[in-house]
Amino acid sequence: MTPLRLRVLRLAGRLALVAVGFAVFAIVGVQFAGIVAKNLALSAELAASRTQIESLKAREAQQHRTIVRLGDPEGAIPAIHEKLRLVGPREEIFYVRGLGPTPAAHWDESQ
Repeated sequence: MTPLRLRVLRLAGRLALVAVGFAVFAIVGVQFAGIVAKNLALSAELAASRTQIESLKAREAQQHRTIVRLGDPEGAIPAIHEKLRLVGPREEIFYVRGLGPTPAAHWDESQ
């Protein structure tokens, strides 16, 4: 082989080696970018899940306080009065004075 051919073959070999190296580097870079994007998406989902968990814990605590309050007669009576006084749209409250409730002894159970 002539020295010129030998130089051209060496140059072609080096260029091929650089191209293969660049291809490997590009593949590794693309995979790394994909992994980073996946980690960022999972991090956002984890943060959203933690936020939901915290709001559900706060709601559970509020519901537990309501249950404890309504379990006590002194806490339940004001809540019942509030519920009874709620008026919907186009509704009115009528207070009727009368004889009062019928005692249980006078109820006719045969009906």
